[in-house]
Amino acid sequence: MATGRSLDGHVLRGATVLTMNDALEVVEGPVVIRGGVITQVGGTEPNDLPSIDVSGCVLLPGFVQTHVHLCQTLFRGAADDLALLAWLRQRIWPMEAAHDAASLRVSTRLAVYELLRTGTTCVLTMETVHGTDVVLETLAASGLRATVGKCLMDSDDAAPARLKQPVNEAMDEAMALRRAFDGAADGRIRIALAPRFAVSCSRALLEATAAVSGADGLLVHTHASEQRDEIEVVRAIAGMGNLAYLADTGLASPRLCAAHCVWVDEAEQALLAEHDIKVMHCPGSNLKLGSGLAPVPELRARGVCVSLGADGAACNNRLDMFEEMRLAATLQAVRLGPGALPAADVVWMATRAGAQTLGLEDRIGQIQVGYQADLIAVDVSGPMTAPGPDPYSTLVYACRGTDVRLTMVDGHVLVRDGVHDAVDPAQLAGDARLEARRLMARAGL
Repeated sequence: MATGRSLDGHVLRGATVLTMNDALEVVEGPVVIRGGVITQVGGTEPNDLPSIDVSGCVLLPGFVQTHVHLCQTLFRGAADDLALLAWLRQRIWPMEAAHDAASLRVSTRLAVYELLRTGTTCVLTMETVHGTDVVLETLAASGLRATVGKCLMDSDDAAPARLKQPVNEAMDEAMALRRAFDGAADGRIRIALAPRFAVSCSRALLEATAAVSGADGLLVHTHASEQRDEIEVVRAIAGMGNLAYLADTGLASPRLCAAHCVWVDEAEQALLAEHDIKVMHCPGSNLKLGSGLAPVPELRARGVCVSLGADGAACNNRLDMFEEMRLAATLQAVRLGPGALPAADVVWMATRAGAQTLGLEDRIGQIQVGYQADLIAVDVSGPMTAPGPDPYSTLVYACRGTDVRLTMVDGHVLVRDGVHDAVDPAQLAGDARLEARRLMARAGL
């Protein structure tokens, strides 16, 4: 998978520009890119650069998905109709243990295609225990921006032996990946630490993760308080609630990125806010696994940074941020009433909050001079989105991933006119089906 068409510079012209800056300014005018960086927003169009006509589009920062599992894309449709712990133990862990280099490569390529095609330009992803180097190599060639952690887990009797590593071995491998890949692909690739969750990590592993994160400043990507059964298991292990236990191991810090946080009471919400722990909301996954409805407006009211992710294709089946935005807004309308989570706030979660979660708020998430050109153009010219007086409402409630006309990362055009010209979709789908059959046979499922 190549990185797409690259120019020394270009002008995107004709779009309505949602800057997503602090004032949520909307600009009618060109966006100029030189050397992968935004150098002009609005004003007079320069005549020394080639232009790309995105008339009829809304131009905005690319979506930042802060919780995905690229390695699980090959499991799409293979683990339906199960609650979280059974889903993991009966299907996901056996399939992850059966991955090899070929299946991981195809799974990553399959995910990247869908992400870029539907407007996601940056992800925070937790991979499986082995083979993360293959995922990283594939990502580096893909053009996508990614922060990646190999999964860390060393306990849970129901987990396959191949997915459990001694603490020292697991941390040594994580640090080797950091040395080999952190800052690769012109800085697009970064390494995080990814203890799966407290159910499958010993206290020693969580404390070692906290120590390395504190010493090296690495993000920690984990799951927390997704389902009530999970919380009861943690309480039996640790004698306290899930988030209190993570804090007790030293993990509570602004570097901690906690996916889900569906079942968090007042004290736990206060703990999240006090330590500036980032929360990644995955409404599609929470619905499909029957997890519940996260208290997103309450968390945001406390100042907690809440971003969005699709989770994996094994528990969502789609990696489309438009779906997650619509669900995020409408589910809170059911909980608290219409307007509890307005459309503009949801687009903020999909862009600015994602950048903040990853510590990249000074590089991506806005269309501002000096920021990286991670941009998407969404076609709002057709009858399915008309008349569309409010662009935020149009994006959240009317648009679909297939409305994305252009996706670029670092100024490289990866999708144009809805086509990723570096990928043969039919060939990719065929490769995915073949590798999925082989993987399922290895897993004995």
